[in-house]
Amino acid sequence: MKPTNNHGLKRVIRATGFSIQGLTKAWRYEAAFRQEVMLAAIMLPIAAFIDVTVPERILLIATVFLVLIVELINSAIEAVVDRISDEIHPLSGQAKDVASAAVFLSLMLCAITWIMIIFPLIWQ
Repeated sequence: MKPTNNHGLKRVIRATGFSIQGLTKAWRYEAAFRQEVMLAAIMLPIAAFIDVTVPERILLIATVFLVLIVELINSAIEAVVDRISDEIHPLSGQAKDVASAAVFLSLMLCAITWIMIIFPLIWQ
């Protein structure tokens, strides 16, 4: 049943609660998400304290968050596919593979961005 008074601040509070539940479940059930969060815990302080321009710092931070966001979407797609059926189906495999490819591309973007920004700092 849909709540009758689900607007304004009440909606924001409820949505925040659902988001926290999603992050908690991702942490509990998704090993890849835990690994990426641990990497983020190392990379974000580095991004905060190294001597780079503001746009470079934004890129370093944004690409780390992008990996986490895409991993969450990948996990959601996998959960929905698994919920629909245990049957092996080409479209189910395709959905999971494409979502996994999105994670891979976000990781590559993050790595390339970090290498292009950090590498010149190391070799100066």
